[in-house]
Amino acid sequence: MSPEALPDALDRYECRSCGYVYEPLKGDNTTQVAPNTAFTDIPEEWQCPVCKARKTQFSNIGPAGTPSGFKENLGYGIGVNTLTPGQKNLLIFGVLLLGFLFLISFYGIQ
Repeated sequence: MSPEALPDALDRYECRSCGYVYEPLKGDNTTQVAPNTAFTDIPEEWQCPVCKARKTQFSNIGPAGTPSGFKENLGYGIGVNTLTPGQKNLLIFGVLLLGFLFLISFYGIQ
């Protein structure tokens, strides 16, 4: 079973009750779900390992490392919408660091 054959095979699913995220690459060792098991291949009687919610309480949040937000909105803005969450964090905290360094540089003015 290759990811190309099943486009949703690497999609992560989040429990709407507690926020637990099922990641198919890791599986779920508490309920004996092997790594590389797609969420759709998990038995229907499977429950959230944290809050015991049913499988129907999970929503698809897409594969890891993809841009967050609706796919229809990724083309808008100045390119920030296509950044992954990690890239957005780097951009935000990088700008904050540069701003801090800029303000601290005023102490060097005589």
